[in-house]
Amino acid sequence: MTDLRDLLTHAASRAADHRARTAEQPVFPPSLDLEAMRMALGALPDRPTPALEVVDQLADIVEPGLVATTGPRYFGFVVGGTLDAASAADVLTTGWDQPAFNAVTSPAAALVEDVTGGWLKELLGLPGAASFGFVTGGQAANTVALAAARHQVLAAAGWDVELRGLLGGPSVRVVANGERHATIDRSLRLLGLGAGVLEPVATDNQGAIDVADLGRVLAQRPAGPTIVCLQAGNVNSGAFDDFATASAIAHEHGAWVHIDGAFGLWAAASAATRHLTAGIDGADSWATDGHKWLNVPYDSGYVFCAHRQAHANAMSFTAAYLTGHGQGGGLRSPADYVLESSRRARGFATWAALRQLGRAGVADLVDRCCALARRFAEQLSEVDGVHVENDVVLNQVLVGFGRDDETDRVVDTVQRSGECWMGATTWHGRRLMRISVSNWRTTEADVDRSVAAIVAALSKT
Repeated sequence: MTDLRDLLTHAASRAADHRARTAEQPVFPPSLDLEAMRMALGALPDRPTPALEVVDQLADIVEPGLVATTGPRYFGFVVGGTLDAASAADVLTTGWDQPAFNAVTSPAAALVEDVTGGWLKELLGLPGAASFGFVTGGQAANTVALAAARHQVLAAAGWDVELRGLLGGPSVRVVANGERHATIDRSLRLLGLGAGVLEPVATDNQGAIDVADLGRVLAQRPAGPTIVCLQAGNVNSGAFDDFATASAIAHEHGAWVHIDGAFGLWAAASAATRHLTAGIDGADSWATDGHKWLNVPYDSGYVFCAHRQAHANAMSFTAAYLTGHGQGGGLRSPADYVLESSRRARGFATWAALRQLGRAGVADLVDRCCALARRFAEQLSEVDGVHVENDVVLNQVLVGFGRDDETDRVVDTVQRSGECWMGATTWHGRRLMRISVSNWRTTEADVDRSVAAIVAALSKT
């Protein structure tokens, strides 16, 4: 039997070898044979297999099918590449195997989340008294925040939604940026409000909310339970809503204001981009991802709420076997602010990332990614037949190549080249290449190499 120390050392070595290769290997597997991989994974064995063999078998079989998302030339879906300290902390997290429900199941996990949540609020410019939860990602963060919003606006109307449900209760209005992320709609479905309840607000040519139209939409109906969803970082263009003005208008109508800042909220961590988030502290809830711009492992997201009791009322529960242990040390229960009870101790990796970077390092990460996005835009703008479609205010670049079919062809050719990977999107009725720069390992040389791959793809017929 292999010693656990040797086994984990071997597994970590395999992972480190893979990470090192991502700098030069094709970003997407060039000749992926999923059926062969399925056959190699095999049938459920009748007898045990030594642990070391299991690790090597898994790595040997699946590594040819891995995407180099941790590499420096992956520009799809605003995916960050995990920082070294965060990766190592995640290994520790797996080894420690802490159920991070409350301070009894793991006082260490509860304490680290408590400390790290404070660090995050400080970096993001959020109210110090805000409650927070460590969730799986932006979808969960939006869902938790909107559950807290649902509680608060219905409680103000005299309705206990947690006890009585939605049937028979006051209707809830949800007003949102017309170019919101799809997770908002999905959260509304999950919360029983329904995606059809949403009333979209017009946007400007960059996808930021039209505050005059927000006022018009809100004034169309009498005041009642209302939630307004704003956006920090348009999913395509990177544009920001005018939070100060929009929040003031929404609050005049008694609405709860939620800001979806899956990646854009990190702009607050840099002096160079902080102006984009002006007024965010006036909202009622916020959502962001850690596995995007903070470059921590999947799955990691954060939700914050200015109304701690509404947050807890929407999420917490109790049972006889969960109370009366007397060993909590006065710490908050992390599970009171999230969807999951059986949950991974996500605070360790986030603490490690912030400890490695420090305040200056987070700002530098944001600044460098924004500078590299501008480098993409500047170089591509000089190429005949290429047009940058958005104002590059953050880390998002939208590129058109004339006809929609030509754009799709160029994107497909670039992806198949293995030199880099960026996706496609439809924005304002046009097919565009969508470049998201959010990896701490990306350099100017990686941008130049990627631009060369795009130009080469464009020249092919």
